[in-house]
Amino acid sequence: MAAATTLLLAACGGGGGGAATGGGGGAAAPALEGEGPITLVQGKDVSGFVQGVLDGWNSGHPNAKVTLIELPESADSQRTQMIQNAQAKSDAYDVLVVDNVWTAEFAANRYVVELPQDQFPIKDFLPPVISSAEYKGKLYAVPNASDGGMLYYRTDLLQAAGITKPPATWAELTDDCKKIQATPAGTGLNCYAGQYEKYEGLTVNFAEAVNSAKGVITDDSGKPNVNTPEAKAGLDFLANGFKEGYIPKEAITYKEEESRRAFQEGRLIFERQWPYMYALASKTDGSSKIAGKFDVAPLPGLAGPGVSSLGGHAMGISTYSKNKKSALDFIKYYTSKENAQKQLELASQAPVYTSLYDDPALLAKFPYLKTLKASILSASPRPKVVRYGDATLAIQDAAYAALTGQMSSEDALKQLQTKLEALSAG
Repeated sequence: MAAATTLLLAACGGGGGGAATGGGGGAAAPALEGEGPITLVQGKDVSGFVQGVLDGWNSGHPNAKVTLIELPESADSQRTQMIQNAQAKSDAYDVLVVDNVWTAEFAANRYVVELPQDQFPIKDFLPPVISSAEYKGKLYAVPNASDGGMLYYRTDLLQAAGITKPPATWAELTDDCKKIQATPAGTGLNCYAGQYEKYEGLTVNFAEAVNSAKGVITDDSGKPNVNTPEAKAGLDFLANGFKEGYIPKEAITYKEEESRRAFQEGRLIFERQWPYMYALASKTDGSSKIAGKFDVAPLPGLAGPGVSSLGGHAMGISTYSKNKKSALDFIKYYTSKENAQKQLELASQAPVYTSLYDDPALLAKFPYLKTLKASILSASPRPKVVRYGDATLAIQDAAYAALTGQMSSEDALKQLQTKLEALSAG
């Protein structure tokens, strides 16, 4: 089925319609039957929020209790284990928390089932977020958290260096670092980092760099178009960072948690990170050395504010679940607006409900919501692909080779263009 479907179904780029509006236009989703205990399968819960939601559900549903199955932190490992479970036709997994870029692959290969659009308040969700949970106009997952990349920066260090606002361009970022590193407080600190280990986070950071230089991975028709001067400018920003030192060499091993710890321990001036770090870096229990000394801004770009990759997760039901009705009811419970607000307040996870970003009380408590909403609404999705694993590995191989100096940016992009063209052809 995957081989018969065009690889690139939607380009990296804004908006693009197709969002469900409730009820859908086609045939009704098949009935979901079966009640009883279920499992929730996701990556490691570093927030500590999830078990509390499960406890709330379990106390009221003794005959349909949910057990949490935590997979590794790495998104690639999570995807692999979920696919292996589906290919084995195992009923061990019921509710899958999937990365938004897996939707097309999981739906096309029937790892997850279609969900009834009219049973969810999807008109209330941010349009890019609900669009990412669809495949061919049908709903296959319900978003439980969105994500947009932001620039975290040390307010105390900028102030000490006489810098009045965060950088909007890459040139401003590197200049600010030089000024800060010349002050007593900034001596010995590293400038900037994101996530550059060879895993899904590298695909995200590469896509953001390319989009932030006005390049694309694929054009509006879905055709690969990454071998361009604009894409090279984006990749050069990252590759030159390692060569010139404004990105520390150790960052080549950074995933989300490694980079978070580097910032929280006071070793970085700037960091590209998801919103989940905000609550953790704000803790005053001694786990964060920079609590009260940081803020967030839009990602910088080549000539102005940059473009985030659209992140986030959604909840789907495994085709082989025996208790699909219980799974559906649990997803409704978990993805409620009430739980979305709790997740924001307790774990600084980006909400999927538009109204939460405009709530005056929440804005007063979480002033970064304005920046986060803008990041999500202007974000570029990674390509929606049926063979996403092959596409993201090709991106990671090319980007990693450029960052480690094994290949020039120009040669890396030529190689990537060739690989993506071959994948889209077959």
